[in-house]
Amino acid sequence: MVESLQMLAMGFSVATSVENLLAAFIGAILGILVGAMPGIGSLAGCALLLPITFKFNPVTAIIMLGAIYYSNMFGGAYSAILLNVPGDSPAIMTALDGYPLARKGRAGKALLTSNVSSFVGGVIGMVILVFLGPALARLGLKFGPSEMAALMLVAMTSVSWLVGENPVKGVIATCLGMMIATMGVDGITGNVRYDFGNIYLLGGINFIPLVIGFIGLAQVFELAENRFSVAEPIQEKFSILGGLLTRHDIRRITPPVLKSSFLGTFVGFLPGAGATTASFLGYAIQKKFGKNEEELGTGAIEGLAAAEAANNAAAAGAFGPLLSLGIPGSGTTAVLLGGLMMWGLNPGPMLFASEPEFAWGLIASLFISNLIALLVAMISIPWMAKVIRVPVGVMIPSIITICFVGAYATTNSMYGVVIMVIGGVLGYLFQKNDYPVAPLLLAYVLSSSLEINVRRALVISKGSVSIFFERPISLVLMLVFFTLILAPVIRGILSRARKQRP
Repeated sequence: MVESLQMLAMGFSVATSVENLLAAFIGAILGILVGAMPGIGSLAGCALLLPITFKFNPVTAIIMLGAIYYSNMFGGAYSAILLNVPGDSPAIMTALDGYPLARKGRAGKALLTSNVSSFVGGVIGMVILVFLGPALARLGLKFGPSEMAALMLVAMTSVSWLVGENPVKGVIATCLGMMIATMGVDGITGNVRYDFGNIYLLGGINFIPLVIGFIGLAQVFELAENRFSVAEPIQEKFSILGGLLTRHDIRRITPPVLKSSFLGTFVGFLPGAGATTASFLGYAIQKKFGKNEEELGTGAIEGLAAAEAANNAAAAGAFGPLLSLGIPGSGTTAVLLGGLMMWGLNPGPMLFASEPEFAWGLIASLFISNLIALLVAMISIPWMAKVIRVPVGVMIPSIITICFVGAYATTNSMYGVVIMVIGGVLGYLFQKNDYPVAPLLLAYVLSSSLEINVRRALVISKGSVSIFFERPISLVLMLVFFTLILAPVIRGILSRARKQRP
């Protein structure tokens, strides 16, 4: 521990040079702006901004990219809270409570809760990264195909039951999400599935246009339908000092922030899991086991805090396997890995010994970027909060424009726009019939990983399902999976038995 603190102090001496501080500051601002733009997200943002770092030295360049990636988690919440259009996939859960809170005239409160939760979650994730990074990365390697498949099952099952009041509808939404995810070319055999003779479907359904449609465009349809029957949002006059979180608010969000931060950090260390999975799991656990003064999904700050803390902690945790093992945990960290290799740096067990200034300078810069992102985000809140005060007649065409631009920017073709429009119609039908959207989106995200890992596990075991129960980690996860499935059934049987007693 003492050695880690000494190396971190050395890292701060590297990160606090004028050039590196400026790079972190610019990266934090760019990350927030990119994160707030629907359809771009951290992956495309880092890829698009990678060329501007070519003339920097490797340490400064990766510090800027790390700041872009990390502060992107802050920016993704802005459009999710104010417009119900998530800037990136981890912000999907943020929109569930952030947007209803904003429509109640508490946009400032929602943005502050998001920023504070993101900051605390990031700090906890970075502290764990400093002291336990290599150890947790090695633990993550113990998650083979059977363990990852079991984890995906737990994630999808928990959200399908927990989001929405009707479990059956949650399961239906989950199954539909899995069906949509299977469209396109099979990643293992190369066979084409459900393309219906359309060449565009060979690549499957792009996720970002689907999200924009299901959440953003569907909200436009609902606003248009209820334009004359629903009152305009409360016209909130917001200032930073006047909208600070009260002691009561802090007591409400502290437990979910702490729980989600530790959970998110661990999820971030798992190969292929990422911030989206962490956000979903953090929200699901808060809904099931947390104490909430308001029902989640109606504007509860507990749900907002849980989702934001989890995704920022996962973003910090993702640097553990990247630096200590050379294994990217997500598409964005894969871009960062490519940048490292381009500059002649090879992440792995020897990185901390051969390039300590680089490794610890990057980790120290994350702390600095986290603080800069918080300050920039809080300063911009009074202006951003005014978005929700725009009349519905102006809001509708504005959101439509953002949705179309975001969908087109993702695919650079009208294919993304078509997917977005179809998703919007389906999302509107989901809302009208009280079907939860979150299970469908989570199932889409996780289905690819679930399918690949199940098939790999069965290949290893030569077709025997016993592989899911032979290893300790997968056995525990499978027990949790069956518990989640059987618990509502057992609870219903016991409830009926109690009612039948004389």
